[in-house]
Amino acid sequence: MHVKHSNLDRFIISVNYILLGLAVLAIVVPLGYIVIASFMDPTVLLSKGLSFRISDWSVEGYRKILSNPAMLRGFANSVFYSTCFALISVTVSICAGYALSVNSLVGRNFFMTLFIITMFFSGGLIPTYLLVKNLGMLDTVWAILLPGAINVWDLILARTFFKGVPNELKEAANVDGASDWTIFFRIVLPLSKPIIFVIALYAFVGQWNSYFDAMIYLDNAQLHPLQLVLRSILIQNQTMPGMISDQLAMAELKRLSEMIKYSSIVISSLPLLVMYPFFQKYFEKGVMVGSLK
Repeated sequence: MHVKHSNLDRFIISVNYILLGLAVLAIVVPLGYIVIASFMDPTVLLSKGLSFRISDWSVEGYRKILSNPAMLRGFANSVFYSTCFALISVTVSICAGYALSVNSLVGRNFFMTLFIITMFFSGGLIPTYLLVKNLGMLDTVWAILLPGAINVWDLILARTFFKGVPNELKEAANVDGASDWTIFFRIVLPLSKPIIFVIALYAFVGQWNSYFDAMIYLDNAQLHPLQLVLRSILIQNQTMPGMISDQLAMAELKRLSEMIKYSSIVISSLPLLVMYPFFQKYFEKGVMVGSLK
């Protein structure tokens, strides 16, 4: 069916296309630059800029990074932290969100208010560190997995989603003699795939990109995640020019630093770029359903 647009409609649509195109360029151009630069010889990149000649390309940056045992260990640690953190966050958010969505829960508004307050006020870094220390979690994986396991925004999304589940389904199950646990696991949970995947994606991406908690709580280098390992590598390869008297050594250090910088960005971003297309349909549906209220 052909829809006839007025001049004002066509103008607004054209402006939207232009703005969306600029937004896409703002994302694609830097991303493309980083990917191409990661495969280039740093000397050519620093002197001439991007080049599409095969002779100017090199995978030395990837070899330098992947030959470092700390990189592989950090990658494995990040996969473990992000996966476990997502599982814990989904479990807590879904259970708490469902409980707070039930009208018969006594004090649900009080508990919800307490959760919302934590979105705006917190104890701060020092009290949080002391709490983690007194709980005996310093230098353990629990210092990464537990302190931020519950995200109030995810909880609100889950609660709003569950409020949209028809009460008729629960009432029919009650009539058939189903318990609250049966209703949750057999009826509500199978309908909750969109919001589960949304919360899992939020938690996984947030934990994958995190390095600050690990930098504070983990002294054991064997437990460091990928982002902290990359940070250490970049810092080790960045030295003030005044500290190096040999100009050739300084030039090589700058070349090595530039080579590692772009390669490390690609390596750390690749899992998220590969994972997102599989979550996209759930992500879009879950965000829209969670925002209906």
